[in-house]
Amino acid sequence: MSIRIVQSKQNARLKELRRALASPGRSEDGLAGVEGQNLIAEALHARLRIRCVFVAQGSERLLDALDLPADVEVLAMPRELLDSALATETPQPVAALVETPDWTWAHVFGDDPSSAALVVVLAELQDPGNLGTIVRSAEAFGADGVVCLPGTVNPWNPKAVRASAGSVFRLPVLSVGEEEMLEQLRCAGVRVLATTAQGAQAAEQADLSGAVALVIGNEGNGVPADLAAMANGAITIPCPGPVESLNAAVAASVLLYEAARQRAAKNSAGPRGRHGGTQ
Repeated sequence: MSIRIVQSKQNARLKELRRALASPGRSEDGLAGVEGQNLIAEALHARLRIRCVFVAQGSERLLDALDLPADVEVLAMPRELLDSALATETPQPVAALVETPDWTWAHVFGDDPSSAALVVVLAELQDPGNLGTIVRSAEAFGADGVVCLPGTVNPWNPKAVRASAGSVFRLPVLSVGEEEMLEQLRCAGVRVLATTAQGAQAAEQADLSGAVALVIGNEGNGVPADLAAMANGAITIPCPGPVESLNAAVAASVLLYEAARQRAAKNSAGPRGRHGGTQ
C-alpha cells in the first residue's frame, strides 16, 4: 500500500470528499463519504468499492487493521486539513470515499417472489439519525429493504450512515417515488400498512407475518393523508402511558420487532431476512 502526501485544500480528491459529505450520493459516481475506521471496515466487509482513503498524518497505523485492497488510493495529510473536510464536531483521523450500492427492487424481493417480504417505507422522514436507526433495526429484525419516498432525508447523509452502524451498506435502501413504490408492492402482493398514533388496529392484533410494508411518516406530521388513504390498512402501537406518540425510529423498531415475533411464531426456525442471519 502506497501513501501519497497532500498539503492543499484544493486537492481534487479532498474536494470530492467534501462534496460527497455535503451532497451524498448525488455525484455521477454515486459516492458517499464515510468517516471512521469502524465504518470503513463495515464497508469493506460489505464488499463496497473504496475509491479513496484519507488519513491524518501520524495516524497511518489505523490503516493496518483495514486490509485495504492494493489498488485503493491512500492520501495522508495534516490533521487540520482532513478535519476541514469532515462533517462531525469531533472528526476522526480516517475517512473514505465509498461507491454506494446500486440496489433494485429485485434485491428487496429476492429470488422467491412468493416469500413474505418485510419492507419499511419512509415518507418524508427528516431526521438522519432516525433514518439510520430505522435501517439498523430493519436489518436486525430481518426486513428485506427500506424504501425512501420523496421528502425523506438522503440515506447516505453522514449522520444516517453513522446511526445505521453499517447496516446501510448491506440492506437494500431504495429512493423512489410514491407511485412506483405502490405499484411494485402491489405487484409483489405486499400489503401496505400506514402507521398512526391512534385510531387504528393495534400492532399485536394485526397480521404482520405475511408480506407487509410498514409506512413510517414524518416526525411531526406522520404519514401524509393521501398516502395513508391508498394503504391497505393502518396500525398503531398502544401506549398505556401518558404519551401521545413515539419517536419515528422507536415506533419503527417496535413494529419491526412485532413483525419478527409473529414470523418467529409462524416459523420455529426464527425470523430470517434475506440479507442477514437469524436474530
